[in-house]
Amino acid sequence: MSFDAITSIAQAEDAAKVAVQYARAQAKQMLADAETAGKASIEASVVRAEKELDELRKKSDEKSVSDAKKLRRELDTKKAILRAGAEAKLEAAATLVAERIVNG
Repeated sequence: MSFDAITSIAQAEDAAKVAVQYARAQAKQMLADAETAGKASIEASVVRAEKELDELRKKSDEKSVSDAKKLRRELDTKKAILRAGAEAKLEAAATLVAERIVNG
């Protein structure tokens, strides 16, 4: 084999080594970029989920307060009705007792 052929083969091998190293470096960089993008996406998703959770908590708290106020109004109404009925019965009972005492 001639010296030129040997030199040409050596140059081709060197060029192939450089190409492989370059491809490896590119693959490594692509992997790092993908990991960075993935982490950023996860962080953005976490932030978005936390905001949604805060909004849901706020809505839930508002609904709880609203429901509690509604229940309070309903109970106050029932209490007033029961109190009125009890006062009427108390008055009737007091009148009955007074009549029995007077009529003996």
